[in-house]
Amino acid sequence: MRRSMKLAAVVLSGSLGIASLAACGAKSTDTASSGSGSSGGSALKVGMAYDIGGRGDQSFNDSAAKGLDDAKAQLGVDVAEQEAKTGEAEADKETRLSTLVSKGYNPIIAVGFVYQPAVEKVAKENPNVKFAIIDSSSNTQPSNVTSLTFSEQEGSYLAGVAAALKTKTKHVGFIGGVQSELIKKFEAGYKAGVASVDSKIQVETTYLSTPPDFSGFNDPGKGKEAAQGQLDKGADIIYSAAGSSGSGAIEAVSQKDGAWAIGVDADQAKQPALQKYKDHILTSMVKNVNVAVFQYIKAAKDGNPLTGVKNFDLKSDGVSLATTGGFIGDFKAKLDDATTAITSGATKVPTAPQN
Repeated sequence: MRRSMKLAAVVLSGSLGIASLAACGAKSTDTASSGSGSSGGSALKVGMAYDIGGRGDQSFNDSAAKGLDDAKAQLGVDVAEQEAKTGEAEADKETRLSTLVSKGYNPIIAVGFVYQPAVEKVAKENPNVKFAIIDSSSNTQPSNVTSLTFSEQEGSYLAGVAAALKTKTKHVGFIGGVQSELIKKFEAGYKAGVASVDSKIQVETTYLSTPPDFSGFNDPGKGKEAAQGQLDKGADIIYSAAGSSGSGAIEAVSQKDGAWAIGVDADQAKQPALQKYKDHILTSMVKNVNVAVFQYIKAAKDGNPLTGVKNFDLKSDGVSLATTGGFIGDFKAKLDDATTAITSGATKVPTAPQN
């Protein structure tokens, strides 16, 4: 998910990114595995600290994990992964990163803006270790930290265009996992895309939790309840930027004739746990976290590490719309026009919701 994103409040550590913090049943494990083609201890050792939800969230964390898996398979790096814990303290994040440092992992990738304070602290204490953080940047970030950011608002704009062209009720919905500056970018782009087609279309907005409660990123039950509420009000298309909570929203939509879900972060119609709902997923706003992770690791392995803020926007294929199912094929030309308008600079997509 673009331009450099600054935390509205660093003390609020949380992420999705798309997405994906969370609550119930989050894992707390530390696993390590050797990269193919490594000899002895000579391979680059890459550590990854996941956001709450971790592997298996069918969304943000899984996309990051794919980038790590690709680097392991194609570049022969050694990897270690650590999962977040539900309700953990800031010190737990710092300990997780410090543990990877102590085991010789360099670089270390933190998945989600929830890690911003911890990354800054641990990076300052270990200036010879390279860190990357996904979905966050800060003026106080030390030089050994690279920000991997995305233009989520641009992909969400296209999702809004698709929703506006598909709706029959002229009433659509947006569900955000946690009411944060990051997720507001998804909301802003989506609403702007809808309005670009028909400003009279009503957009329902529901957030599942508010900081410091980040459970909205990992509670499918909350997602399902919120989606049902929007369906009951007349919405027939619902876009969820809510991590694994979005799976609950997709389930609710699948039970309503004529309704469509829009997925986020990954092509959710292709996710194993969501296959049974694929005929109800209109499209997904894909955020190519895997590409950013792989590029970061490859640059480090090649001895030319990425530095500063590396943004992945629509023009660079950092975000896109999935076409699985062919459900948006009827208005491909209009989506192409909207894409061209954004990539050419003719359309400036807002990063904050407009009233």
